[in-house]
Amino acid sequence: MNVADYLIDHSEFVWADLLHDWTWLVPTGATVWLMNRFAELVLVLEDGSVSYLETSVGALRTIARDRDEFIVRIDQGNHANEWMMIPLVDQCVAAGITLDANQCYGFITPPTLGGQYEISNVERSDIAVYLSVMGQVHKQIEDLPDGTTISGVVID
Repeated sequence: MNVADYLIDHSEFVWADLLHDWTWLVPTGATVWLMNRFAELVLVLEDGSVSYLETSVGALRTIARDRDEFIVRIDQGNHANEWMMIPLVDQCVAAGITLDANQCYGFITPPTLGGQYEISNVERSDIAVYLSVMGQVHKQIEDLPDGTTISGVVID
């Protein structure tokens, strides 16, 4: 497995703009290190720790003390499959769903709103639009208890 096959080159992206709708969750000074094909991000925080921004569910969690520990941990257990979403990316590729520049795979219905982690719930998405929509959706529902019925969300 080559991890690069599951990443999007983000070197030309303006992250201040792309993460505008995530400022409620992403700490100031965080740097995007890696971006998987579902626009989920591996961030390096100011203290050097590594966090995973799970844009599909609106969660940020620390996954390593530093980059070196991340490099070790990604090869342990199910971390590569989880952090790079390898099984679902492989299914998308096998189904012929290819990505153009500035595109990612995106969930039609976010998992937090009942969508499944399956290919029938995946579409090609513009990265900027997808990150914006996911950030807005998750901000609106962040304080709701699990199981709350949601009648709608508002997207700017």
